[in-house]
Amino acid sequence: MMKQFLILGCLVVSWMAHAHAQTIPESPDWLTYRGKSGPGQGKQVVLISAEQEYRSEQSMPMLAKLLAEHHGFDCTVLFGVNEQGMVDPTLPVYPRKGEEDKFKHHHIPGLEHLEHADLVIFFTRLLTLLPDQQERIVRYIDSGKPIIGLRTANHGFRRPLPYKMDGRQVRFGEDVLGGTFRGHHGNWHQDSTRGDRVEAMQGHPVLIGVEDIWGPSDVYRTFEEGSQLPEGCTALVYGQPLIGREYGGKSNPDKEPLPIVWIKDWKTTGGKTARVFHSTMGSGKDFESPGLRRLVVNAVYWGLQLEDQISADRSVEYVGDYQPLASGFDYEKLGVIPQKPQQYK
Repeated sequence: MMKQFLILGCLVVSWMAHAHAQTIPESPDWLTYRGKSGPGQGKQVVLISAEQEYRSEQSMPMLAKLLAEHHGFDCTVLFGVNEQGMVDPTLPVYPRKGEEDKFKHHHIPGLEHLEHADLVIFFTRLLTLLPDQQERIVRYIDSGKPIIGLRTANHGFRRPLPYKMDGRQVRFGEDVLGGTFRGHHGNWHQDSTRGDRVEAMQGHPVLIGVEDIWGPSDVYRTFEEGSQLPEGCTALVYGQPLIGREYGGKSNPDKEPLPIVWIKDWKTTGGKTARVFHSTMGSGKDFESPGLRRLVVNAVYWGLQLEDQISADRSVEYVGDYQPLASGFDYEKLGVIPQKPQQYK
């Protein structure tokens, strides 16, 4: 009888832990993926796709499925949508001159569920959100929970968020993530990027099993020439601009490598410490690289202080089909059209 009670008790504890991660309900406004078995059971990851260039509307569902199926995390993907509730990367980020009064705020349904997230992956670009949505994001950033920023997240909001510390404006790119977009160091939509691991950091958990990183997007500059990453940032990967957009291209002799992946801490107003990971790589096509997928998956474990569970043997293979469209703003040519969130399931 005692053995039966112990087994029942273990089942209840396991169910309660998993139920915690299932507090974000399913909805036609976002995508929900329930975690299978794996170290991530009981943890809720929220991925935000709200940008216009790099096809995060395809890559974030791919990552969510991978994290749920192979690693056990419960995942929710929130999207930037238009007035019809369609995922719409074609929405403008600036008002037309003389038509400022017609400019529409961006909208991300489901941000209220950030309070249930254990980790958030931001893939945003130059958003203008209503105050209540900005405040939900600020509450998460100031919660002490881990933060991952991909590519354009370092210029993810058009104006500063309502977030101050000791009377000083907090900048999401420079302060929280450790750098903002200061220009295309590699030639935009011409160079590709080879990621080279920092030799001195080879033993870091985020780099476990990461063998080959390449993508057709270019290297961002995030600090002024002659400067370096801010104090507190630790570079894990440098990006070497390559001539052309084919794997195995030659290094551009006129372009030095710059940091493209780093980690840091973020100290909140309440004195908590959040782990932060930022990669300036991250286009839909970049994520065809198993090395980049493993890097971000490892970052999820590390952010949640599960680094002892990182293994080079854990799968980062796609779950189902993944054929991302190319980056860019020529939406008609690229085949980018507004669609309901469930189309990306």
